[in-house]
Amino acid sequence: MSTLADVFRRLHDPGRLLILANAWDAAGARLIEECGAPAIATTSAGVAWAQGYPDGNALPPAVLAAAVAGIARAIRVPLTVDVEAGYSDDPAEVARVVRAVIDAGAVGINLEDGADAPDLLCAKIEATRAAAERAGVDLFVNVRTDVFLRGLVPAEQAVEATIERGRRYLAAGGDGLFVPYVVAAPDMRRLVDAIDPGPLNVMAVPGLPAAAELRALGVRRLSAGSALASAALGHVHRLAEGFLRDGRSEPLFEAPVAYGTMNALLARG
Repeated sequence: MSTLADVFRRLHDPGRLLILANAWDAAGARLIEECGAPAIATTSAGVAWAQGYPDGNALPPAVLAAAVAGIARAIRVPLTVDVEAGYSDDPAEVARVVRAVIDAGAVGINLEDGADAPDLLCAKIEATRAAAERAGVDLFVNVRTDVFLRGLVPAEQAVEATIERGRRYLAAGGDGLFVPYVVAAPDMRRLVDAIDPGPLNVMAVPGLPAAAELRALGVRRLSAGSALASAALGHVHRLAEGFLRDGRSEPLFEAPVAYGTMNALLARG
């Protein structure tokens, strides 16, 4: 019998494109699952904001684990969790964070380098892989490098720098490479070829090719990142601002998810 970890890993098989509409709470995750999502990914920004913290490794790991447990309870598909940079520079502590997330129900994680040296992330990946093995879970470790996102090197060097880091991260025990803000098709093709057989994950940003072209390029994972959370909060902001200004009820009921629908979706949990 396949485990959720097995199912999630197969979603990255060659020729497939896993599209992840990142969630930030249990209700949203369950709603996304109902839309046909084969797996749920969290957005670190959305989860942090929902818990009252800024994004950027500020969320207490215990709060993250509790949020993950709530999401896992509400869904039946595999869950992968963005653990940012692991909330510590100590690989052993990162391993403890990852173990807590696994125990809460995750079968995959995102772990990023940010502005840190590649050596540190390699050590975190190795510690994370050991923690997953002790937990008996075939954890999918999706490693994010911020070369493009943060402009860590001059633009003309970004692809080569990403390839160098990506190969190191996969050799350390990573399963896939996540490269936010890469948008040019030739760059993606070079990355796909360079990290094969590891899957390339890209993030939804303006100008990104459509799913069919991404699949043709060999990209195997597309994440919404924090875009859905930002869009939802933007909608709340507009509605709340209007309601506080004029007290009109009608705009609040233009495109709701019905109360009964959400209750029914969550009742199975």
